[in-house]
Amino acid sequence: MLDARRRLNPPSALPRPPVTTRERTQIEAFLVLRRNPLELWGPAAYKRDILHGRFLGREQVMLNDPDAIRHVLVANHENYGRNIGTRRVLQPVLGNGLVLAEGAAWRHQRRTVAPALAPRTMPVLARHVVLATEEKEAELARAAGGRPVELLPELQHLALTIAGRSMFSLEMEEFGAGLRALLMRYARRFAQPGFLDLLLPASVRSPLDIGRAAFRAEWLRLIDRMIDARERQAERAPEGRPRDLFDLLSAARDPETGAGFNRAQLRDEVATLILAGHETTAATLFWACYAAARLPEHQERIAEEAAAADLSAGNAAAALKRLPFTRAHVDETLRLYPPAFLIVREALGPDTIGGRRIAPGTVVSVSPWVVHRHRRRWRNPDGFDPSRFLPGAPPPDRYAYIPFGTGPRVCVGAQFALTEATLVLARLLRAFRLEPFGSGAVLPRGFVTTQPDRPVRFLLTRRNH
Repeated sequence: MLDARRRLNPPSALPRPPVTTRERTQIEAFLVLRRNPLELWGPAAYKRDILHGRFLGREQVMLNDPDAIRHVLVANHENYGRNIGTRRVLQPVLGNGLVLAEGAAWRHQRRTVAPALAPRTMPVLARHVVLATEEKEAELARAAGGRPVELLPELQHLALTIAGRSMFSLEMEEFGAGLRALLMRYARRFAQPGFLDLLLPASVRSPLDIGRAAFRAEWLRLIDRMIDARERQAERAPEGRPRDLFDLLSAARDPETGAGFNRAQLRDEVATLILAGHETTAATLFWACYAAARLPEHQERIAEEAAAADLSAGNAAAALKRLPFTRAHVDETLRLYPPAFLIVREALGPDTIGGRRIAPGTVVSVSPWVVHRHRRRWRNPDGFDPSRFLPGAPPPDRYAYIPFGTGPRVCVGAQFALTEATLVLARLLRAFRLEPFGSGAVLPRGFVTTQPDRPVRFLLTRRNH
């Protein structure tokens, strides 16, 4: 095994959006929120533990202190629900699936989904990851041929294929293009909150909600087609085949009522797991590849590590322990480019945080983007330094590193996402040398997930290993 402790050159800072040094007006802040939420926060956000303010007439509290984050997301999480802006944006796509469900419905869904993504299932899931990545490697080799490749769509396609196969035993060729096209249309038109989205009560539709409702009807028709295809496939499948997540969802019964998921609930779960299972991982892989292309020494170390490991489908899960630097590179990518860059909650009842009283209706936010770059929490916070996560390094504070959230609502697929990102990155950098194509910095933009602000192309050169 390669020496995971080998020192690299001093960590480099990758491009980031500008940080304003002046106080914005309410209108300016709203326009920034629409353009790029990652530009919202000034220098004080990266230095102070708790920030208080008002926005559009609502009391706002932003938490960077690990104890305060633990209080809201863990110790007293039942007092903090999703705010109306988050619901308006996500509900047309996710419905009342696992991400947005509350109370007993959420507990039932969580109990059903969690076993299918538990650590013991990783060997089976890792096999799906490697087989799909082998196919993508061959496609990229044909597509490159000395020509630049826009990598993000390729990674989105790969992650979607992995999600469909691993969770629902479903090939995505029939549905993938339509699903991505619908999501892109939604992202362009409806994924950024409008002024009235934040002001109107939940019982009143905003103008954007009308378009979102039309989108949802079209979206559910596509999800219905996917479920129908999966059910036809199950009818032809031999007895004794391995059960996948769709089987678990279909067979699940609430332990108190005995009720299973009805068709509407099943649609929301499938939509949530397909979307959450590929969009965030594709974003992570893009930034991991971008960082590797900008930092060739890191890239070569990952390629060496991958070349020394057996990354075949049958051995992929066991090979993970032979990829410590690759995994650390992924962890550092998640620190600097967390896909879920903002967690927003609304206080349902009174509370006290950091000695300050919190009134019902107060909007409480935690931004992994800010916490992960906070000057009090991290040494050289803007530097890309995987050594922070190598074996033997002191672990970060549990509530200062939260790429998958934390507490009862931590992402149920976190282990799968880390397994997938590590294996895909190792396979791709073992197969290809990546070089940025074109000039100009690529800036992250908060656009549902943390995305590049423009299409980004890479030159891919086949390696001989």
